[in-house]
Amino acid sequence: MKRSMFVSLCLVVVALSAFSQSKKSAMKKTASIPAPDKAYLQKIWDGWSTLNPDNVAQYYASGPHAFFDIAPLKYTSWDEYETGVKAVVSRYKSAKFTLNDDVAIHPHGDLAWVTATVANEMTSNAGKIEMGNLRWTAVFENEDGKWMIIHEHVSAPLQ
Repeated sequence: MKRSMFVSLCLVVVALSAFSQSKKSAMKKTASIPAPDKAYLQKIWDGWSTLNPDNVAQYYASGPHAFFDIAPLKYTSWDEYETGVKAVVSRYKSAKFTLNDDVAIHPHGDLAWVTATVANEMTSNAGKIEMGNLRWTAVFENEDGKWMIIHEHVSAPLQ
């Protein structure tokens, strides 16, 4: 009798545990809004093409988040990123950034991560034209119905 009671109790615990896990997995996979698409991502890069971080601030989450850029190595918040990048972009008079055809969007509930390469053409204040491709990885979080970048990594291949 004790053995069958113990086995029954174990089965109930295992069943409840499995039900709880499947419910959590199902919740994570269902986004409350559609994942960001290539057009949304290009809007971010169009904002960077203006060389004014104020035009992209709306896409970046506030608070402590890590953003890795070409230079310097790392920013630990949007405020830090915005301030630091102003010095970098001040060396240029124009820029154009275009997502290439390798954009990959990976939605998972209220998170999504994207990877892409980005064609860039930048003209320095001295008139030198710099062209190339950047690597871009970004993690987005749905914040009140809007996809916000909570982590970003931009890098350039060694030439």
